Amino acid sequence: YDSIWIGLSYQAAVARFDKKTGQMETFSIPKEWDSNGAQFSHLAVEGLQVDGKIWVKNSDGTFIYRLDPKTKEWENLGAPKDPRNDKKIGTYGLHADAENSVYLLDFSAGNIAKIDSKTKQLSVFLTPTQNSRPRRGRVDDEGRVWFAEYQGERIGMFDPKTASMKEWKVPTNWSAPYDAAAGKNGEAWTGSMLTDRVSRLDPKTGQYVEYQLPKTTNIRRVFVDNSTNTVTFWIG
Repeated sequence: YDSIWIGLSYQAAVARFDKKTGQMETFSIPKEWDSNGAQFSHLAVEGLQVDGKIWVKNSDGTFIYRLDPKTKEWENLGAPKDPRNDKKIGTYGLHADAENSVYLLDFSAGNIAKIDSKTKQLSVFLTPTQNSRPRRGRVDDEGRVWFAEYQGERIGMFDPKTASMKEWKVPTNWSAPYDAAAGKNGEAWTGSMLTDRVSRLDPKTGQYVEYQLPKTTNIRRVFVDNSTNTVTFWIG
């Protein structure tokens, strides 16, 4: 990628850093949308090449925005709600697919919500474990959404082709998984915020391998480097 996109958390803006020129360009929301509590800590740029737009979440009110960097025009899609109970979707991670539709991980309940990029229609899908509190995650090359179930103690996966959800419980209780990612070899990974363990899942068998870290930590974001033969796993 030629550019790096950054959420300017408390400035109600996002920024694009051009790696070739070294220049930074910022995009602020309209002043009438701004507030003292505006916070832009989640954005999705994976589908930028499809229609030139990026998705942004404002934590103040859980509003979902869409930005067209070429025109600098913002679109406010409001604060999505679960149609079953009218509760706001507590987005903690949003990720775009190959069509630049966006998935919202509902940390306040047990939902995966999708906003269609063309129709703007909201669809909500439930995790098998009630109130699993999905967060972070990724969309893989097959369009599947992988995520951590913080309260459900699981790695979760939503397949939009079949509209089906799968889960795999980590072996160690009180793991509180924060993030999840899948690699090119089909395995999925997560890290514990509490037990200092990294967990590697084989979805075909449902079997985990856990790795104990040598020091006390608090694992948050996780990353799989697919450039190596057996993949390399990084944690923050």
